[in-house]
Amino acid sequence: MPTWQQLRDAKLDEYADAADGWGKVSSRANTDKDRVDNGMFAKVHHTQKGEAATKAGGDIQQLSRNYQYLHTECGLIRTALNGLATELASPQKKLKQALEDAENLRFTVKPDGSVEYPTDSLVLSPGTNTAEHGAPVPLAPGKGEGVGSADANKGKAEDIAERIGDAVREAAEIDGRYAAALRRLKADPGLAVSDETLADAAEDTTAMQRAAGKYADGDQIPHGKSPTENADWWKGLSQEQRDEYATLYPASVGALDGLPATVRDDANRMVLAETRAQTQLELNAIPKPPQQYLPNPGGSYPAVVTNPAYREWEEKYGDRKPELERIKRGIDAVEKRFDSTGKDGLPEAYLLGFDPRTNNGDGRIIVANGNPDTAAHTAVYVPGTGTEIGDIGGDLERANGLWVASHQQSKGADVSAIMWFDYDAPRSAYPTDKGDAFPEAARNQYAEQGAPTLHAFMEGTRASHEGASGSPGHTTIIGHSYGSTLIGEATKAGRIFDGPIADDIVVAGSPGMQVDRAADLGIKGDHVWAMVAEEDNVPTGGSLVGLGDDWVVPTDPEFGGNVMKTDTIGHSGYWDDNSLSLNNQAKVIVGDYEGVILE
Repeated sequence: MPTWQQLRDAKLDEYADAADGWGKVSSRANTDKDRVDNGMFAKVHHTQKGEAATKAGGDIQQLSRNYQYLHTECGLIRTALNGLATELASPQKKLKQALEDAENLRFTVKPDGSVEYPTDSLVLSPGTNTAEHGAPVPLAPGKGEGVGSADANKGKAEDIAERIGDAVREAAEIDGRYAAALRRLKADPGLAVSDETLADAAEDTTAMQRAAGKYADGDQIPHGKSPTENADWWKGLSQEQRDEYATLYPASVGALDGLPATVRDDANRMVLAETRAQTQLELNAIPKPPQQYLPNPGGSYPAVVTNPAYREWEEKYGDRKPELERIKRGIDAVEKRFDSTGKDGLPEAYLLGFDPRTNNGDGRIIVANGNPDTAAHTAVYVPGTGTEIGDIGGDLERANGLWVASHQQSKGADVSAIMWFDYDAPRSAYPTDKGDAFPEAARNQYAEQGAPTLHAFMEGTRASHEGASGSPGHTTIIGHSYGSTLIGEATKAGRIFDGPIADDIVVAGSPGMQVDRAADLGIKGDHVWAMVAEEDNVPTGGSLVGLGDDWVVPTDPEFGGNVMKTDTIGHSGYWDDNSLSLNNQAKVIVGDYEGVILE
């Protein structure tokens, strides 16, 4: 417990100066991590092949993890020092005021915090008529009872002693909170940041949230606000406050539509790294399953029986292991995209959303190829039925292909292609699929529930682009299969929120968009583009179950949009490399409408 002298003499500006130093180290580590992720991998792809590339890639991944850990831990130290200095300022001010009052009254504050004061009553010296003050009386800190008594000095001294004691006790509580959190911030020797180390960093963040909750209150982060309101909140913070919130609450900051892409990427990568580490540790802790069947000890029929040990293992790990493996596959797919920067000219990637367990377990993954805040043309690809994070790799590849094709036709203008997955997607597409007698994709509830989230993201993309570039830029939203149904429903959300969802809408293999005319999507019909490939039966199935009003699908002539020519086969080939189907989408993305080949 600090003494009142220590509290009085504490130079809080030195804590703040030290915090600035740790903050610079944290920022430098983050910059170096970005340089590793976006520069070194690109050079490896250009200069190395085979085993050399694999070995170099592994080393670069480890270096990136090391910088990620430095960024997190140094940021937490910065937060602790800033929070300590800020919170100690109040009890220090109270103490100094009490000491000043004591000095003005010519009271004496003793080393133990007690206060000596002269009595007001006069006494006669023995054998004389001379009056003198009584001897000083010590007073231990505690609630004063002399206020209002005949001896006014006693009441004043008790009040001062009580204020001193309160200030010291308040400082002790603050010091204890931050000291406990700071003691956690230590790393094992060596240069290899392990899964255990990253998982511990997540626990460090939680501990610092508890310690610094009064300094950087998580409840101040907007919840349920519009992207514009989110952006205004962020703009209203100092850079120090932004750093604190991003360090302490990365999942919350990373999920806020309207914030800059670089901010969301930094926060979400922190969450991704720590989630990956914890997931791998949990998988490693699951023991190998025992033998499932054993010979029947009675020797009778059946010849084998279920092993009780296996049944126990199944009850404990049977559901958990597949869930963890699914999460790990999703994380691996995202990291594969990170590692592909520079390959085929791919730009840096931005992780704009990550949560493995939201949306009824389907998860959230949003990855941008190129910075959407500065791109002249931004495309947002929305996948359809059966999408979940464990199988997100194919959708990430489609967004990669969209970027490559659009970049080739952009005439030097910056392009960003985003893979957006943040809704509870239907799991089954036809009767008996996944065991469902009635397919989930025949229901509109998944689109209705996900529509506000999709529209908020598009509004946030516009807000962050305007914040960085001063203009909204050109946006295209692309829906595959049920993703187009979601887009159609999201245009209705636009009537509730803030304007059209995008400048252009492209749909491929659409079963219906919840409207019967292109003009009902909130933009002019000549900015709505649809395609259906040979042997793609999804539009026919959608028209039969009525996902479009009046059972109309976007490739029907009466819908009123543009029907683009395709050269691919089936429901999943629209993003085949160098295909007309892909290049037509790219033409729309870059605004080359005359170059689009129509049916």
